[in-house]
Amino acid sequence: MIGLDFAGKTALVVGGSTGIGNAAAQMFREAGATVHVTGTRADAAAYEGTDGDLTGLTYHRLDIGDRNAVTAFDPGIAGLDALVIAAGMVMYKRAEFEIENFEKVISANLTGFMQLSTKFLPQLRAAKGSIVNVGSVASFKGVVGQPAYSASKGGLRTLTRSLAMAFAGDGVRVNLVAPGLIRTKMTEVTWGNEARAVATEAAIPLKRLGEPRDVGGAILFLCSDIAAYITGESILIDGGATA
Repeated sequence: MIGLDFAGKTALVVGGSTGIGNAAAQMFREAGATVHVTGTRADAAAYEGTDGDLTGLTYHRLDIGDRNAVTAFDPGIAGLDALVIAAGMVMYKRAEFEIENFEKVISANLTGFMQLSTKFLPQLRAAKGSIVNVGSVASFKGVVGQPAYSASKGGLRTLTRSLAMAFAGDGVRVNLVAPGLIRTKMTEVTWGNEARAVATEAAIPLKRLGEPRDVGGAILFLCSDIAAYITGESILIDGGATA
């Protein structure tokens, strides 16, 4: 499709070892890009048997919640056409109500995004590239059991808008995708329970859960020249659930 040809371009997908990030990384590769991904495990081999496919991708280890690790991170990229930040953290059983856990989630889901965006601005400026942050439907509403997750994702939405304005003069666009329930390891607590899955699907107008590539397609669109006049926007990808 015209505009979705990434031949000769470079993409870095932070959190691209599994889930939504991995789907986007593979779609960039299929579209001709050179793709770098990050994950928290020691090496690519450690992801065998997971929901990640690292075929054709260059893997780097990175904990986005570790400020020193982000500072030291150097994937050796001179020009960057697409920076996708898909890493994230969520805790269950009200663990986020403990302040230490609250801070960990905020660090991974918000501070790390800011640090990476400013760190790679020179490479993005050189290529007139694009940043896509992976938020959530929680970017638009509270989540009773995950106050840190919802606070971080809400903050990420306004951070996206702020950076879109700040980076526009550099020719760098910044947007956000906000997935609903997507079938990944992180959300298995819901779709892995048959009763919960059935009830959730019934409430979605399209009557199915989302798949990682559903989000990956929107990410590629936002990074493409088709979306050249779009910045500071957030796209909900939830099968119409919030409609």
